[in-house]
Amino acid sequence: MGAWGIKALESDEGLDVVDYLTEYIPKHYDLKLSEVIAAMKDEGFFGEDFEDIEFFFDHSAMTLSELYLIYSDTGKLDYDDDEEDEKVFSKIRSFSADNKSIDFLLRYLTDIRDQVPDVDGEREIVELWKDSSEYQQWNEHLLWLINRLNKIQEGRNKIERTINHGNVSKLYDGGF
Repeated sequence: MGAWGIKALESDEGLDVVDYLTEYIPKHYDLKLSEVIAAMKDEGFFGEDFEDIEFFFDHSAMTLSELYLIYSDTGKLDYDDDEEDEKVFSKIRSFSADNKSIDFLLRYLTDIRDQVPDVDGEREIVELWKDSSEYQQWNEHLLWLINRLNKIQEGRNKIERTINHGNVSKLYDGGF
């Protein structure tokens, strides 16, 4: 594990995801998290199912969560390679997610948090971080990712419940 910080994006594996997205994005400037997950699954960034536990799959889920949350907060991703004059990430027009794709990431992250073991009886990503002096900060970051995705999911579910109950006017209570 080559890492220079506690975030998944601060690691070699995180940069593998960024490199993959550099190739993926030019065909998809309006990103849909569900489509990104499906494409990454096809390329081996995620297992066949949640029982297929690997360090790289966990790292991919954390990296994709970080990227989605960065875009949600800032409306951009600053991962263009200025040295190579590659302007890919700055061309993203949108990055949307549905409940199913958020659930997918949350399942990975909560399995990491809960240390759901692989066939060898451990969760490698957790074991590696436990051996680090930065385990506590890494674990807090993991919990922050889970909390943020949960809040997005809860907000989305609240809006859907409001619409489904015919109380569309409640959506406009904020002065819209």
